[in-house]
Amino acid sequence: MQKGQIRVQTENIFPIIKKFLYSDHEIFIRELVSNAVDASQKLKTLSSKGEVKGDIGDLRVDVIVDAKEKTISIIDNGIGMSAEEVDKYINQVAFSGAEEFVTKYQDASIIGHFGLGFYSSFMVSDKVDIYSKSHTDAPGVFWSCDGSPSYELYEVDYSNRGTKIVMHINEESKEFLEPSRVKSILDRFCKFLPVAIYFKDANEEVKEAKAEEAKEVEAEVEKPINNTNPIWVRKPADLTKEDYENFYKELYPFGEKPLFWIHLNVDYPFNLTGILYFPKIKQSFEIQKDKIQLYCNQVFVTDEVKDIVPEFLMLLHGVIDSPDIPLNVSRSYLQGDPNVKKINAHITKKVADKLEEIFNNDRKAFEEKWESLGLFVKYGMITDDKFLEKGNKFLILEDAAEAGKFYTLEEYKTTTEANQKNKEGKQVLLYTTNPVGQDAFIQAAVGKGYKVIKLETMVDAAFINNVEMKWEGVQFVRVDADVVDNLIDKQENVDSVLSKDEVEQAKKLFEFQVPEITLIVDVKGLSQDAAPVIATRPEFMRRMKDMAGMGGGGMTAFYAQMPDEVQLTINGNHPIYQTLLKETDTDKQQKQARNLADLALLSQGLLKGAELTSFINRTVELTS
Repeated sequence: MQKGQIRVQTENIFPIIKKFLYSDHEIFIRELVSNAVDASQKLKTLSSKGEVKGDIGDLRVDVIVDAKEKTISIIDNGIGMSAEEVDKYINQVAFSGAEEFVTKYQDASIIGHFGLGFYSSFMVSDKVDIYSKSHTDAPGVFWSCDGSPSYELYEVDYSNRGTKIVMHINEESKEFLEPSRVKSILDRFCKFLPVAIYFKDANEEVKEAKAEEAKEVEAEVEKPINNTNPIWVRKPADLTKEDYENFYKELYPFGEKPLFWIHLNVDYPFNLTGILYFPKIKQSFEIQKDKIQLYCNQVFVTDEVKDIVPEFLMLLHGVIDSPDIPLNVSRSYLQGDPNVKKINAHITKKVADKLEEIFNNDRKAFEEKWESLGLFVKYGMITDDKFLEKGNKFLILEDAAEAGKFYTLEEYKTTTEANQKNKEGKQVLLYTTNPVGQDAFIQAAVGKGYKVIKLETMVDAAFINNVEMKWEGVQFVRVDADVVDNLIDKQENVDSVLSKDEVEQAKKLFEFQVPEITLIVDVKGLSQDAAPVIATRPEFMRRMKDMAGMGGGGMTAFYAQMPDEVQLTINGNHPIYQTLLKETDTDKQQKQARNLADLALLSQGLLKGAELTSFINRTVELTS
């Protein structure tokens, strides 16, 4: 029998481990199960190299909760340890057996690299016992420690190859004696480990043994709680569409089928595997981040992957697995490292390449998915200049007047080259943020031969401002920013049929105050079929107020305090003025004029509250 002091630099490392090694105490299950899996993987590696004689059998890890005995046991039938190895790897804190093994067998898939995972057991235990039997002929060994620097180590008659760790759970951690609690932790962290994991509730087995039905239950085939061969570790050529969709359902049981996916498989200059899914997102209102899970050799690490995955792709779902992503000692957070930046750039490139491939090979399918895809593409073009460069090839713009019609930027330019350039020679992109509410303006623009596109999602306001600065020779103008004749700075006004005196009379009729709105009144000669009064909001001011409404600071906050500026354009050529200007009942004349203005304001959604009520009452009065 051997007794001694665990060799550490401080008097007692265990209080430090309990408080500072891991932020979440539940991590101890992940660490010890991962160690058990490592022991199995090591044995498999040695067997493949002929360094282990005979058949190694089915490798497995058992997790047993015994609430009555207040213990949690984790058992594997892997490589095991001799007394010398226990002394070396357990008694010398942070001397990592995994690190030494990986150095010797470079192709081994080992999870641990720090040698501290085992000590996480002391966060929840009054005492920890180890029983182990090496794959060699060395005798079985027992090790025990109560959380002080003192330990016991001696030979025992433990005949099962592998290691059994028994944690005697302390009073503060009795929550971990709830089988459902342990099961949920296993499901979160160990769902895809490469060795079969079996969970048992020791007390439940006792109850079942007393029941008649227990014999039938015992006869059932045991099922592991994990999927040992997830599709991201398999070759894409061996997988079907159903495989990818079924795995998505395994990850997100209540989610709709994804639009499509990207299978990542990189082995140089870093190792990276994974599946990224594009989910369906309707009108940008169902955005959920933190849906990408980060794994290290199939061990779940975190779902906070903002350093690895570009911000605009945080909307994707799926799995990334890389042993080359540097983690701190508890594997809980990413550390700054050049590899992280390389992986980030690689993922951006892979996503851009996939989108371009779908666009080129099946444009119709791409257009059908645009309601969801547009959000990713536009968000990416705003936040990532490299993606902007690639995105220009597959960004599409939907026609507001012709359902199902899409243009690339170059196609839109070609289609509208002749009639949609302003005086500065810039290509004007007419757009609508509300195809229904702005229908009259859209129809007027289409009537002039202009093309209007839809930009109506949450991300479009930022998209317009951002790419307008980066695209040369392009200017966005909302279709209701001016009367149709002026949208492209043509200013080809038809002469008004009104006399100079009638123009002044018409202006005076519309000189009234509207709360929180600054009205600018002008009389123009428009076509007879245009509306009698048109309300427009100048592009610059409206954009500033829209941005302020979305939380913009600086000058946008200043503009937010200013009243809405609305241009009221009186169409002097509309037949209604031949009657209105001759009306002798001044009160009726003023009410009719105010109604015409209110109709124009209503088209812009600017007639609200008391002003809207007055309009309704006035309309009833005039038609009575």
